[in-house]
Amino acid sequence: MFRSSKLHKKFLAVLLLAGPATVVTPVIASVAKAATPVASAHADGVIKQKSDYAFDETVTRIRADIAKKGIRFFGEIDHTALGASADLPINRSKLLLFGNPPLGVQFLQANPVAGLDWPVRMLVTQDDDGTVWVSWSDFNFVANRYQLADRDKQIAMAGEVAASIASSTRK
Repeated sequence: MFRSSKLHKKFLAVLLLAGPATVVTPVIASVAKAATPVASAHADGVIKQKSDYAFDETVTRIRADIAKKGIRFFGEIDHTALGASADLPINRSKLLLFGNPPLGVQFLQANPVAGLDWPVRMLVTQDDDGTVWVSWSDFNFVANRYQLADRDKQIAMAGEVAASIASSTRK
């Protein structure tokens, strides 16, 4: 589960940023509410959390939290625009891709096929009634999928960081 001790936060920051040419700084100075799924995701291994903000603000808050933590942002895919370009309308949906190579590459070292799930993906969607959701992979599920038994601490770290980022969408 998500721990909030000062020592654990420092460990998270070091593990996230440690790399050959990286200056280590405390990027997780304070942790907001841990992400708590508030709905089933209708997909195995997916965590789904309701956002307290509108769609655009949710995306902005996630991107800002990623930047604040010093995590590399790789890009986003606007599913709604893709659907519209194919004349297939869908509710708002945006996929954000981000990660920290010194952490994520360790999963690929353990099993190169794990690259199918890294970098990290976080999906922001909006229901018909305007409710906005943030969804991401449960890293324990992903670890089981790729049999990453020798990376328990890194899997826990990835899950905790994703939950922390998602918590930026909660008041």
